[in-house]
Amino acid sequence: MIDRAVRPMKDRLLEPLAAVAPRWCGPLVLTVAALVAGLAAAATAAAGLIAWSVTLWLVGRLLDGLDGAVARRRGTSSDLGGYLDILADTTVYAAVPIGVAVAVADRAAWIAVAVLLATLYVNVVSWAYLAALLEKRRAGAVANGEPTSVHMPAGLVEGAETIVLYTLMLAVPSLAVVWFVLMAALVAVTVVGRAVCAPGALRDAVPR
Repeated sequence: MIDRAVRPMKDRLLEPLAAVAPRWCGPLVLTVAALVAGLAAAATAAAGLIAWSVTLWLVGRLLDGLDGAVARRRGTSSDLGGYLDILADTTVYAAVPIGVAVAVADRAAWIAVAVLLATLYVNVVSWAYLAALLEKRRAGAVANGEPTSVHMPAGLVEGAETIVLYTLMLAVPSLAVVWFVLMAALVAVTVVGRAVCAPGALRDAVPR
């Protein structure tokens, strides 16, 4: 919901880090490092190491933002890089709640995390397929002047909200069921809202 508003600030904050990144530390290296940090956050969450899991999660999100900043600064942005970045993000977003559920080891938590993962699954389809259709109609990222590889349809839960909610999951796993159900509900609203807006978006994006 707030990604577009905070992106300029995020870019300004990451630019100094991108400027001093060593040559060997390219976008792909940072993407892989973000993936490793995210999976490590899930593993440490499963082991009950709360401080480690939160730290690794936040480091991973920093690296995830930095890979794009480095790519743009060096003029090496690519569709492949964008694809690998989304693939890594989706993997981490699936792993972290599972790690928290392992630590809680409660039937209610497993049911709640299953519901959350199901809504995330539907959410990915809701934005990815819509993005593909908009790109097909040349109304995607380039047409909107976006720095991302493809247009990212807006929603109630986007990257910034996910970072906040996942941080809460990791920091306070005793309330895991609450966080899982809350995020699942917000993501469900996002899916419905995007579906309602899709006819208008596609109607305005006339094929060329």
